[in-house]
Amino acid sequence: MKEVVEEGTEMPVEGERLMKALKTLKKETNSLLWTHFRRAGHYTLQQNQSNHHTDRYAPSATTNSAKTASTESPPVTNSSTTSYPKSHQGSSPKPGSSPRHSPNVRPRTRPPCQRSNSQDSLDELQMDDYWKEVENITRSGEGAGRGDSGGEGDVPEEEQQKIPEEGEQEEAWLAEAGLARLVNDSLAADQEQEEDSAAFLFTLTKTQAAAVERRVTTLQQTLQRRHNRQHNHPDVRDIFRPPEKVKEPSKLKEGSENGPNAVGPSEPETVMNMEVAFSEQALSYRDNYQRLMVTACPNSPDDKLPNFRLLRDKTGQTRIWDLSPLDMKKVRRLALVEMTALFDTSGIDLKAHKPAKVKTKESGLFGVPLTTLLDQDQKRGAGTKVPLILQRLISHIEEEGLDTEGLLRIPGVASRVKSLRQELETSFYDETFPWKQLKPHDAASLLKLFIRELPHPLLTVEYLNAFIAVNKLPTKKQQLQALSLLVLLLPEANRDSLKALVEFFQHVIEHQTQNKMSLNNVSVIMAPNIFMFKACRLKVTEQQEFSMATSTANIVRLLIRYQNLLWTIPKFILLQVRQQNMKQSKERAVRKLLKKITTEKPSDRPAVEESSQGIIRVQAPQFSKVSMAVQLTEELQAADVLMRFVSQDSSVALKREDLNLYEIGGNIKERCLDEETFMKDLHQLNPTAEFVIRSVQR
Repeated sequence: MKEVVEEGTEMPVEGERLMKALKTLKKETNSLLWTHFRRAGHYTLQQNQSNHHTDRYAPSATTNSAKTASTESPPVTNSSTTSYPKSHQGSSPKPGSSPRHSPNVRPRTRPPCQRSNSQDSLDELQMDDYWKEVENITRSGEGAGRGDSGGEGDVPEEEQQKIPEEGEQEEAWLAEAGLARLVNDSLAADQEQEEDSAAFLFTLTKTQAAAVERRVTTLQQTLQRRHNRQHNHPDVRDIFRPPEKVKEPSKLKEGSENGPNAVGPSEPETVMNMEVAFSEQALSYRDNYQRLMVTACPNSPDDKLPNFRLLRDKTGQTRIWDLSPLDMKKVRRLALVEMTALFDTSGIDLKAHKPAKVKTKESGLFGVPLTTLLDQDQKRGAGTKVPLILQRLISHIEEEGLDTEGLLRIPGVASRVKSLRQELETSFYDETFPWKQLKPHDAASLLKLFIRELPHPLLTVEYLNAFIAVNKLPTKKQQLQALSLLVLLLPEANRDSLKALVEFFQHVIEHQTQNKMSLNNVSVIMAPNIFMFKACRLKVTEQQEFSMATSTANIVRLLIRYQNLLWTIPKFILLQVRQQNMKQSKERAVRKLLKKITTEKPSDRPAVEESSQGIIRVQAPQFSKVSMAVQLTEELQAADVLMRFVSQDSSVALKREDLNLYEIGGNIKERCLDEETFMKDLHQLNPTAEFVIRSVQR
């Protein structure tokens, strides 16, 4: 393990440097923070952790307006922004209104276009379908708000979200990353929490450490200015000069997907490198781009979706559901810092907004939070991860309507859909709903209605605008990397439901010969259903509205196209988790030694001896032979270990596919192994781990 830590490049060095710098900042900040935190009405993340509407990452309306107000100067880093004919832009909406949320908006004049079967070109996205879908939503009475479909417990209109006060964004970010004590020693923390923070900082990469340091420094400067204002001691420099801006990396024009256009495309460049931090890769791309001074070609192949693939990892790929909750908590903190660092490399600042109050229903099917639905569904079936109503609507369409032309695009009859929704509310759990009479278009309309009526958006208020900001990243590879990090940040209920939906969308696309629904068609139809959420709307111009349409359609397109890559935890993040666990375990061992408590158990000694001889012991409590010594070879994989147990014990009625091999202890809490994991390589990475065979949890 010592060699592994040393191979972590500069992560420990950066972590130690950051810790020293932060200690200096902390001394200057503590007195200011203490005064600030005692003020009445102060907003902190801890006071709102139970509120699911905190929009910490929404790009500010001012910034977006400046970037997109001119039709002649679209954002250079947003590859999804397209130009629209003047006839399509129509008259400007009233100030503060938004075309997609106004129930009285007149239908736009849409340019004539023909349906495209292309799966790749963003220029060929048929946005005509998008605006038709928006009109259908508005016509059904939902464009003005939630709960307008006649159901009980209608949601009242929410307040317009406000830009947070100065410094609140940095406070919330540091609290979510578990680093609030870096600038406030008054927050209570035990020794274990202190060690956890130290271990977390110890593993950060250069770009990750810079992201943390930038927010701590910004908060310290903000509190200093606020302190001066409160005590009427203005700095003359603050009066007679514009405020200083934090130097941001220059934004890049869209270059070739796999690097600058001067470099020809090659097969290795379509590989997703999961071993090096995404932000470090982006920094290298940015530096190389600026050094070569390459300008983007108007006909750049970036509008095509590359066939990205993951490099084979001999220690096994790790999916989101393979790790224990304790390790996933560490993964989420690292993903937050890494996502922020990735956006920082392109000079993209994710602004926060204060939460809007929203009243939710506590029972029913439509307009109910996902967590509430799962609570009531798990009483009927333990282990349910996706709401039963969503599962049933998807399975009905897949069984009865995948070949239906215009599926998802053609709406069901509005009056019939409203009646069916009410009937589902009363008869779904009684299993008396007449599913055989439900037509495919009506079922698809109910599915879209379910998504729209979620009181909190599927992609969450916290990260909805971060998903949209993904389009500003300069390459498709970076956009995909950002999406994979955002998926890691989603709550489990939202992530599992999103996975079920994108898998369903892929099934629809696989039948496009019959249903005429290509990847682009499905994307533009589903984008307004996923992203139109009233509680977090901003005041935007109509031109921004058009840019938002193509941006959201592109995000849905990427989620569907690359869904097989999105649920994989990057190897560099998993290595950082292992380093954290190792550092914490060493510190705990030192404490035990100081207390003269032995850490070795007699039963562990044979395992150590076997391990030194290239042998691991696998535990299998469900077999008659509950333990087996396995000799490690270069080619031995996890699947081979499972087959040895199955082939030697015919008395157990378990098939190979019903079993999983787990890595437990050492520098990981618990991890379900990929079948193609090479056991010798994994043993070298985690020499003190135990291996246990368990039945698959259905």
